[in-house]
Amino acid sequence: MIVTHLAIRNWRNFRSSEVDLTDRVFILGANASGKSNFLDVFRFLRDVCSSQGGGLQKAIQSRGGLSKVRCLSARQNPHIEIDVTLKPSSESDESWRYILSIAQEPRGFRRPIVQKEIVYKDGEKILERPDKNDGLDPERLIQTHIEQVNNNVEFRDIARFFASTTYLHLVPQLLRFNDEIQGRTIETDPFGQGFLDRVAKTTARSQKSRLSRIERALKIAVPNLEQLKFERDEATGRPHLAALYKHWRANAGWQREDQFSDGTLRLIGLLWALLEDDALLLLEEPELSLNSAIVSKLAPLIYRLQRQRRRQVIISTHSVDLLSDSGIAAEEVILLDTSGEATKAVNLREVSDSYQLIKSGFPVSEAVLPKTVPAQIDLFAQVDD
Repeated sequence: MIVTHLAIRNWRNFRSSEVDLTDRVFILGANASGKSNFLDVFRFLRDVCSSQGGGLQKAIQSRGGLSKVRCLSARQNPHIEIDVTLKPSSESDESWRYILSIAQEPRGFRRPIVQKEIVYKDGEKILERPDKNDGLDPERLIQTHIEQVNNNVEFRDIARFFASTTYLHLVPQLLRFNDEIQGRTIETDPFGQGFLDRVAKTTARSQKSRLSRIERALKIAVPNLEQLKFERDEATGRPHLAALYKHWRANAGWQREDQFSDGTLRLIGLLWALLEDDALLLLEEPELSLNSAIVSKLAPLIYRLQRQRRRQVIISTHSVDLLSDSGIAAEEVILLDTSGEATKAVNLREVSDSYQLIKSGFPVSEAVLPKTVPAQIDLFAQVDD
């Protein structure tokens, strides 16, 4: 299943935006333009539908409350609204549409409440809230129906889709020093602190297959690496990744993940996420810690792996190397426009000059990236002043 259309209102720094989405999407924008906030729409829906519990209330609370999520520019009609259209595939005629509008209780605990929840299947409305039961018992509005197994039977497919969304922005230091930190791992582990446990929980067959494919890629990307394997510490039972590097003594070049470079750890995490399953995958600046030669190959690699699994990948980036790939189509690019009071997400085909440049053969890095850079400012001069 993929998301084909998204409309958001009063979500973080987006006042009102509506965009089409393809199987692979690149989100481009200046620093602090809202790339992470755009991805967080899907993380929020995942959290609402999470089988671990909490639903709407926990999803809002974990983000600091409704006032932190609602756009600062929201004045009239300040409710938050997320409107998502989904299809089994981009070629399918079948469709789902899920609309969730969130307001705040006018009195009392001032909790987030469902102002509107609507589900369409193939154009037919199968759920509309508030309904008469909500009118009789307004307390029901603190929960969505999509988070409740007793109420989402007719549209559980989209609940499962949202709940399975993957976001992995691996921070090498958290993985490398996890035993020393011994901190609480954030639910869903977005920063890879429990990445090794994630690998360990995978079935032996899938684990071996994925690590074998990652090993082949690492042999090209990482100098002198010859072998990658999963193992457990004999004393503690803790899971580890071990890599064999070329050495003048046989079997003397083994290293564990605490000795891997940041780039190697990031690349392993990225490749694992791409190989993991067919869920929606959110990649935030996947180029971090990687050298330009590797980054320049990421776009076609992502394309090949996602096509094999028929999954959707949404990528935020401002990397020249990543966006220099000539295979990136204009239809795959969303530009975050910060020229107004609030950020607006725009499909690139609506930006006529950049769209024509790409159609003429220019890569996205030349046709679009200059638009994501603020007016030329001599930053050092500003600091000196």
